[in-house]
Amino acid sequence: MVDKNPSRIRRMFGQIAPRYDRMNHLLSLQTDRYWRYRTVRLVPPRGTAPILDVCCGTGDLALAYRRRADSEAVVVGSDFCREMLRIARRRREQSDLAGIDFVEADTLRLPFPDDLFQIVSVAFGLRNVADTDGGLREMTRVCRPGGRVAVLEFSMPSWQPARALYGWYFRHILPRLGQWLARNDQDAYHYLPDSVGQFPQGEALLERMRRAGLHDVRQYRFTMGVATLYTGRKGTP
Repeated sequence: MVDKNPSRIRRMFGQIAPRYDRMNHLLSLQTDRYWRYRTVRLVPPRGTAPILDVCCGTGDLALAYRRRADSEAVVVGSDFCREMLRIARRRREQSDLAGIDFVEADTLRLPFPDDLFQIVSVAFGLRNVADTDGGLREMTRVCRPGGRVAVLEFSMPSWQPARALYGWYFRHILPRLGQWLARNDQDAYHYLPDSVGQFPQGEALLERMRRAGLHDVRQYRFTMGVATLYTGRKGTP
């Protein structure tokens, strides 16, 4: 089993934070930018209700939503890694975007009232939460009735030989290259394929989203299934 001890996860991401964006763009051959672009367009903001991006890291998806949302819609990015948030705040200042805030918060204990956000998103972060079901329940709790929850996550292609080729790269090349470039003592890029391999995918994750209280759940596979966007809507009372 993958060790998802919160202290270890926080320390691991804290160590790779300064190189996190560059590494993601390099190891994904820039396609991570496209996946976020598609997420914002498949789950677009409507009106002025606030938006939340949990496990926001250095703020990529939160900033993408800020650029797309109504000027009066506040966007919040939350993460429990201070080093990641420090970079996210710096990027916010450099972008000169207003109406976006980054807060330190654990996704299993979000400091927000029920039924607040029109969209609650997470990109490549839910698999790092110690309790997947608990994370989905919290995301659903703070989503307003009629609002949407979006989960963007790595997945494995279903079509052969792409699955075999990508699996070989993901398990043998990516960890060595990532670890060599990132230089951390927590084996972050060995953790990546292990965490992806043990994370529920496809219908298994959609069923967990239903159990969390979401309906109209769907999945959108990107780049031959290398990444998948899962969406669901919170019911109205």
